[in-house]
Amino acid sequence: MQSFRTELEDPIVEKDIIDLEKKIRAFREGKIHDEKFRSLRLARGIYGQRQPGVQMVRIKLPFGKVTFTQLLRIADISDEYASRNLHLTTRQDIQIHYVSLDRTPQLWAELAKDDITLREACGNTVRNVTSSPTSGIDPDEPFDVSPYAQATFEYFLRNPICQDMGRKFKISFSSSEADTAFSYIHDVGVIPKLNGNGERGFKVMIGGGLGAQPLLASIVEEFLPEDQLIPYIETIIRVFDRYGERNNRNKARFKYLIQKIGLPEVLLLMEIERKANKVKSYPINRNSIKESLIPAPVAIPEITINNPLRYEQWLITNVFEQKQKGFYGVYIKVPVGDIPTDTARKLIDAIKPYVADEIRITQNQGLLLKYARKEALPALYTALDELEFATPGFDSVADVTTCPGTDTCNLGISNSMTLARVLEDVIYNEYEDFILNREIKIKISGCMNSCGQHGLAHIGFHGSSLKAGTRVLPSVQVLLGGGTVGDGVGRAAEKVLKVPAKRATLVLRAILDNYKEQSTEHETFHAYYDRQGKDYFYQMLKPLADLTTLTDDEFVDWGHQETFATAIGVGECAGVVIDLVATLLYESDEKLGWANESFNAGAWADAIYHSYNVFIGSAKALLLDKNINSSTQTGIIREFDTNYIATGEIDLNSSFNDLVLQINKNEPSEAFAREYVNAATEFLKTVKAKREELVQS
Repeated sequence: MQSFRTELEDPIVEKDIIDLEKKIRAFREGKIHDEKFRSLRLARGIYGQRQPGVQMVRIKLPFGKVTFTQLLRIADISDEYASRNLHLTTRQDIQIHYVSLDRTPQLWAELAKDDITLREACGNTVRNVTSSPTSGIDPDEPFDVSPYAQATFEYFLRNPICQDMGRKFKISFSSSEADTAFSYIHDVGVIPKLNGNGERGFKVMIGGGLGAQPLLASIVEEFLPEDQLIPYIETIIRVFDRYGERNNRNKARFKYLIQKIGLPEVLLLMEIERKANKVKSYPINRNSIKESLIPAPVAIPEITINNPLRYEQWLITNVFEQKQKGFYGVYIKVPVGDIPTDTARKLIDAIKPYVADEIRITQNQGLLLKYARKEALPALYTALDELEFATPGFDSVADVTTCPGTDTCNLGISNSMTLARVLEDVIYNEYEDFILNREIKIKISGCMNSCGQHGLAHIGFHGSSLKAGTRVLPSVQVLLGGGTVGDGVGRAAEKVLKVPAKRATLVLRAILDNYKEQSTEHETFHAYYDRQGKDYFYQMLKPLADLTTLTDDEFVDWGHQETFATAIGVGECAGVVIDLVATLLYESDEKLGWANESFNAGAWADAIYHSYNVFIGSAKALLLDKNINSSTQTGIIREFDTNYIATGEIDLNSSFNDLVLQINKNEPSEAFAREYVNAATEFLKTVKAKREELVQS
């Protein structure tokens, strides 16, 4: 592997890439344990695929913003290192697949030339900060949340408080009360507000999440002043890091901590942590996002629309007038979120004369173009239509959201990508009147983890399996009644029943037919579902779950030719717990080095938190020697006092609790940082000496 020391201008990014290169080499040489290396590469956006020996690389794009140049750079990268395809995700990232691990440092270096990062795109970190794709042009927004999303992304990137949490942490910014960024399913979701004096702030929801057990977020602040938002989120992450579950990853999300100890206790712990925050107020630079370069008027060729009805449908479902009068946002429906790289290049060439140089990736795996002039819409439509990107029905019943499922994901149980295409075909060919329905959402995931957002769908499916005698067949769990209510309130879809996967089309037909027949005029799907009740739909769909009528074809999944077999790998949605004593002590040495680097740079809060992690990691290492594996950091502190301090095996002149938790009793000053770093240094020496004593005995 080559060095990138002379290729990059940003020394921080260069250091990241060089470190990744060194860690890959050490892993190849057997010097880093496999589970530790997995955690490290995940935090660099490198995720093991279902196919052995290759990686999925997730490219982190804050609030889904990507310029023409950046998209072309990513396309070039996919051609050189991956499979010549770009996959748009529900978290506004771009993923590329079939990448060699050894080439990831060079890949990252190439991306960094256009200010694109992989850092913390996966793993137990703060994931990509999402926002409504319309932020900045939304006619209903109180103000543009884009600068706030950008500031949040920057503040927590490489921040010591969120580098190795128990699980991932997700943050969203909706542009208005329509809540198109789904605040209610996030660890922290916010909606912009103006108070009576016209001052900016946010409504705040915390503790939401989908997955196998969806929980809806709690509203905790009706109006949090704008400068308090990032400090508020910091206190949440500090509490989650210290008190959150770490051993049982199925219970390690923030929502489960709230469920375990209660929301009032979490809010109390947050208040305690405020003293330790790096900042108490964090004013946002409202001008941090460069203004979109509005395209100059150009001579528009005379256009003849071949299918006027289709064009009118497109105008209704895919085009809206921005808050900037005279300009229009244009949505592109991208089937299953996949764009071949050659198509991406043609797309940029096609749209460049007509729209601003800023594309937003949408939560339903499409694209949003900005600042199109009204007179340019026919030409833009024609250019998109030539690329098959002018299909009407964006974000309608006909726009099915899906994760990659069994195509590439280790956790996929049954196919979701082909199923999404099949269901869309049913809509376009049999229910054309539903193309204009933008209320009902259909979403599919390949497993119960809800990467395809089935948990918030009006009509949702997730991959599963069924047993018929001695044979196993692909199936889907049907869920109904989920979705956004508005202003921070949402609904989790209810599980109704499980049917063979090949019958999902029949399920969709049955539901849409019944909705057309039984719903009252202007009745929403939510009202219709509530009026009929879950059992009504269970009884209606129950005949489709009858396994006595199976055909051989139903033992073959969508998009496959071979007979179905469940083959679930090890999921990498978050890192695996490291239990090796030597590895923990190695990590503590590394973190102490970071603490000293931060202190020398004047970053007192960072130095303190790195030192805190030295205390925790070193204590955990010694506890493992006694076969004690606590599931939380607070448990580690408690167990260390019980098993080492109270027994007299180690003397600290205080309890371990009092020593470590000085962190939230002191302001992050230079004096306290020096004292705390020194204490961590001495503690690590003590632990190493004790460890050596134990090894020798």
